[in-house]
Amino acid sequence: MVFENVLVVDPVDGEYAGIVEVTRGFISGVRRRAGCPDCELLLLPGFVDLHTHGSKGVDSLSMDEKGLKKWEEFLYSQGVTYFLPTTMSAQPESLISSAKVVERYLESNSLTSVGGIHYEGPYLSLRRKGAQNPSLIREIDLQEVDSTLNGTIKLLTMAPELRGFREAAALIQRRGITLSIGHTDASYDDMMKAYKYGCKRVTHFPNGMNTLHHRDPGCVGAVFSEDFSVEMIIDGVHSLPSFVKMVFRIKGSERIMIVTDTISAAGMDDGEYELGGLKVILKDGRPTLEDGTIAATVVLFSEAVRNFKTFTDCSHKDLARVSSYNALRSISIEDRGRIAPGYIADFVILDRELGIVETVLAGKTVYKK
Repeated sequence: MVFENVLVVDPVDGEYAGIVEVTRGFISGVRRRAGCPDCELLLLPGFVDLHTHGSKGVDSLSMDEKGLKKWEEFLYSQGVTYFLPTTMSAQPESLISSAKVVERYLESNSLTSVGGIHYEGPYLSLRRKGAQNPSLIREIDLQEVDSTLNGTIKLLTMAPELRGFREAAALIQRRGITLSIGHTDASYDDMMKAYKYGCKRVTHFPNGMNTLHHRDPGCVGAVFSEDFSVEMIIDGVHSLPSFVKMVFRIKGSERIMIVTDTISAAGMDDGEYELGGLKVILKDGRPTLEDGTIAATVVLFSEAVRNFKTFTDCSHKDLARVSSYNALRSISIEDRGRIAPGYIADFVILDRELGIVETVLAGKTVYKK
């Protein structure tokens, strides 16, 4: 397979006119061209979403393998070539059940964009619960933590101010799982301690955490003070465009990761849905709990990418970082996320308006407009 007359966008080498060759699912060659006046298409690493609870009526806590397949195929239309189904706070048996679905799915599908699973909770702050079910949020139980972890867990979100966090962090990281800070009322000092423990990633920043004050820097101040990497929901609601632009100016494209945080209502009509045992009302494309609390999103990944470009006026190279490369590196995936020889051939091909034209997974076209 050969891709010609494209503007190659690599997160390290930047953008240039080129020809990309693929052999047996891997990039076998990349050649630059002197110029490409007819290059109407951009070729970027496939998009990566490490925080999504569902789409097209499928929810991570109730899905079966058929539902997961439906979810995966829908995300291909959004340019996503790697994602982590993400749970909400739940009882141990529910978390294990979802992890087992992913485990069986990976065993029976050699070609898939499903990378594993992300546990968001249940060891979170009640005060900063957001749309998490308060009846399922609880203190850290090391034995329970240990019992819910298996080989499919790639990412786990936890509040660092909870008693037992340091021991839990050590246990989780020994298993090769990335720990992320989220739904937290941590102090500035709590955040700094977590950073020293190796927890350098933040879930859907700055949502679900305390805010910045000049005499109490809190979570937001800690994130700006240290080299934390941050997920961001780029829907213009969870963070206004001006805030996204500010974070981009402070953190740069090297430490931002676009996520959607979508629920099962994504790609669906307005109506009533469920999230972590709570009723969600989707009206005019905005999901909320019955009390009006924002309940995750229905923004699609391709929309989020276009939003980020509009909000920040970033380069295409920056887009390749925030939409793929950074997220993969945050969970220690080293063989994807670049347009360079030897990397897995996961691509998204976009038009000049950043609309999805084609999605390629390991050298195979899985979506074409």
